[in-house]
Order: sequence, then C-alpha cells, then structure tokens
Amino acid sequence: MKIVFMGTPDFAVASLNALFENGYDIAGVVTAADKPAGRGQKLQESAVKKYAVDKGLKVLQPLKLKDPDFIEELHSLNADLQVVVAFRMLPEIVWDMPAKGTINLHASLLPNYRGAAPINHAIINGETESGVTTFFLKHEIDTGDVIFSERVAIAEDDSAGDLHDHLMEAGAGLLVKTVKAIAEGNYKEQPQTASADLKHAPKIFKEFCKIDWNQPVKTIYNLIRGLSPYPTAFTELNGKTIKIFKAQYEESAAGMAPGNYVTDGKTFLKFAAADGFISVLDVQYEGKKRMMTDEFLRGMRL
Repeated sequence: MKIVFMGTPDFAVASLNALFENGYDIAGVVTAADKPAGRGQKLQESAVKKYAVDKGLKVLQPLKLKDPDFIEELHSLNADLQVVVAFRMLPEIVWDMPAKGTINLHASLLPNYRGAAPINHAIINGETESGVTTFFLKHEIDTGDVIFSERVAIAEDDSAGDLHDHLMEAGAGLLVKTVKAIAEGNYKEQPQTASADLKHAPKIFKEFCKIDWNQPVKTIYNLIRGLSPYPTAFTELNGKTIKIFKAQYEESAAGMAPGNYVTDGKTFLKFAAADGFISVLDVQYEGKKRMMTDEFLRGMRL
C-alpha cells in the first residue's frame, strides 16, 4: 500500500517516523514551503521536511494546494492512502484522490475539541484527560467518521508542551494501528455525534493570552499551563510585558486588588487574583531571556 504523508511540525514527525520504521511505502511527503525566519531571515525547513530529506523520501512543498502542477505531481504518486498529521485544510480534489481515502490524526477525543488548538484548550479548560483520534476526511473540518481513538491522562501540573509530547507518541502508535487496519480492511467507522455542548478548540490569538487577574486562581493557573510554552500567557509588570511559563496557585483571601503583586525581591513573586495568589516560577521579561523567578529577581528592582 503506497502512502502519501502530509504534515509540517514536530508533532507530525513522530507519526511519519512510525510509518517509516514499520516498513510502509511512503511514496511522497507533502509539507509547508520553506519560510524565512530569525534575524537573518534565512529560509527554514519544516521539521517534517528535515526528517523526510534525511530518510531520502520524495518531498513536495506546494504554495497552493489547488495548483495544477501540484495536483498532477500528487496524482502521479499513485497513492492508495493519504495520511494527514498537523497540516493545512485540504481541498476535496486532494483528499478525495486516493482509492482508500485520506485519514487524519487529531490531538483530541473527537468530536470534542475540533479546531486548530485542541491541546491548548483541553488544559485551559481543566480537563483531566485528552487523547488522539484517527478519522476519514470529509468536507467539514474534523467531522469525518472515526476509525480509532485512544485516551491519554492529563496530570494536574501538565503544560500544553507536556500534553503535546504525550499525544505525539500516542498518536504515532494509533496511526500505525489505523493504517494496518485499513490495509487489512479490518476496521469499522463510527460517525461523530454532534451535540450542543461540544467543546471547541479555535485558533488562539494574542489577546486571548493576556491574563485577567479578576478571574479565579485555578482558571488563571490553567490558562498559564495551557499556553506554555507557546504562545504563552502574559501580563504587565512595571509597564513591560512579562510572559509566564510556569506557576503555582493558592486559594486564599488575597487582601489586595487583583493584578497587584508582592515579592521579597529575592525568591518569590506572586500576583493577586480574585480568590488568592498566582506565584510565578518561570518567566520572561520583555527584552530578556527566559529564566526562573529567583534569577529574574536578582536582576530586577521591584
């Protein structure tokens, strides 16, 4: 069975590697075009492209997925199945091309957390479990019939980065299981059941990341870990932006207005919230490198 793999970030590399290491015929890899980045604006290759080139796999990098030249080249690969992991939304002419269809690995237990940021929103909402799901693509995003899913526990102090890594590994294993089942015709699709109380995972914009200190401490704590390490929750301190990567919370009578802070200038810095304090542990002050709070305080006068 010939497979075309589509993906871009590190999350997708584990899945591509799992297919490659299990001996599947990867006819081609479709990934994002190289983009300028950094001070020198040097072209940067995607994580998936770097892996594919290292393994000698054919790489396609279309700017537009409806480009006739790309469609022709994709068709010439004669794939039986296309596999999508953390890639762009595909036009029908692409996802409907292979005889066995196109499957997607999504980082949630569908139908909950459809959208661009399922890992972040699961933690922001205080979930105690998430998971990965494989499904067949169809017109509406993340709504296709489910093939398999696997649950993954979320620890109380897990960040989005921690959950990303757990789901990345679980997803790679689930994807191999799914491809094997499709090759053998040994699976049963389950339609997703929509309901009014479904939880969604829309793209996260900068204004969403600003901490509202009038919220309960548990809500703020979940926001901080759900946005860590990227795009990162932030607040203002002495007129400058401070990103918070890790924190602890304590529920108590703060005794001061939300958003005000208290520090000994050496070991701790905590902000008042609606029902307690958020102690920041790992921060990045505007114009500075990321550091632990004690190191940050040594170089600051608050």
